[in-house]
Amino acid sequence: MLRKAFPDHWSFLLGEIALYSLIVLLLTGVWLTLFFKPEMHEVVYAGRHVPLRGVRMSAAFESTLRISFDVRGGLLIRQTHHWAALVFVGAIGLHMLRIFFTGAFRRPREANWIIGVTLFLLSLAEGFAGYSLPDDLLSGTGLRIAQGIMLSIPVVGTYVSTLVFGGEFPGHDIVTRLYGMHILLLPGALIALLTAHLILVVHLKHTQWRGPGRSNANAVGKPFLPQFAASSGGLFLGVFGVLAMLGGIAQINPVWVYGPYRPDQVSSGSQPDWYVGFLEGALRLVPPWETTVAGHTLMWNVLLPAVVLPALLFLVLYSYPFVEQRLTGEWRHEQHLCDRPRERPVRTGLGVAGVTFYGVLMLAGGNDVVAHTFRISVNTLTWVLRIALVVAPVVAFVITRQLCHALRDAERELLEEGEETGEVRQTVEGGYVSGHRPVDTFRPGAPRRPLSPGGERTGTPSPERPAPAPRRR
Repeated sequence: MLRKAFPDHWSFLLGEIALYSLIVLLLTGVWLTLFFKPEMHEVVYAGRHVPLRGVRMSAAFESTLRISFDVRGGLLIRQTHHWAALVFVGAIGLHMLRIFFTGAFRRPREANWIIGVTLFLLSLAEGFAGYSLPDDLLSGTGLRIAQGIMLSIPVVGTYVSTLVFGGEFPGHDIVTRLYGMHILLLPGALIALLTAHLILVVHLKHTQWRGPGRSNANAVGKPFLPQFAASSGGLFLGVFGVLAMLGGIAQINPVWVYGPYRPDQVSSGSQPDWYVGFLEGALRLVPPWETTVAGHTLMWNVLLPAVVLPALLFLVLYSYPFVEQRLTGEWRHEQHLCDRPRERPVRTGLGVAGVTFYGVLMLAGGNDVVAHTFRISVNTLTWVLRIALVVAPVVAFVITRQLCHALRDAERELLEEGEETGEVRQTVEGGYVSGHRPVDTFRPGAPRRPLSPGGERTGTPSPERPAPAPRRR
């Protein structure tokens, strides 16, 4: 284990950033539990923040204000915790994109992909639970939207809402229940799945770029001691330092500005944390469709974007490795070498189309703020985004696929003719030719002369069935 090979390419550090952000979350979260009161009984604020003195609020919101203004270093720890949560979810998302675009989800790593998608889903739930705990006007608005999503579920929606909130909204149990999930159930599940994920990474070895001395039968990299331990330890300290700096100088979630939650109020221009922004955007884009069946009203404008869309999204993420490998025939053998995105135009196009779809929804989540900032009609902007949600992913797929083909053709031409030297010579026939020299520098995974077999793959099944890799690598 001390000499185990670890990858040295920068793209493999995204998973480590997620791991170290989680460590910061655990350290700051344990500290915050010592001062936070997950209670919803009403109190009168008498703390240091003068504008809210004498205002009635829940004990949860009062304890959040006390952490921010009365506990030494409380605001620093609370903001560092919030920033770490945003970086944690973002690092997981980028790590999954790296795995997707390089094909690192293929056999024998399908189980690790499923664990990673589940970790991403749990991190979204964990972030939303923590975001809702202060019981301020912004998080209360988010809980109100969540309750509306529950009510949109046909037949059982009212029962689900009553079960979750302990009665009519807002009830008196939701913060206590979210607190138990946020500090115990969801972190326990995250740590358990993360442990399984790391065990599989160690057992299966890391994927690697093609190159001299690299094959499906070996794993090339830097040893655990001392190279990887030093670089990874430095990365942990860097992540911790950046998050602490953000917590100290970049204000986030100033709950004292929003005030305590009241069911009869909604914060103007409210925006959720970025990782649930796509749901907010989907809710704003779907037209007000309703259907009445046997006296029951189906709210399609809530059910489709907030229940059906996320379910389909994660269904696609869970099933994609198996579908692609069946279509390409790669399920028959193990794959330990990374694909460059240009080598798989179809997969890369689908990934870029998905990112574009997500980006349009994110932008739609703030359509009111965008319209107000740029002084345009919010209705016009909404219709533009509705059209873009359908058209933009298709355009992104076509452009990305053509770009991948163009990059592969240019690369093949460069390998065959060499790099231009800038010299121009006249031939005996009177024509002119430019000088070339052989290519001597290569990026990770780039084909070399003779052209590697990977340079021709476009996502279709290989005509030949390669021999399986040795069982013990």
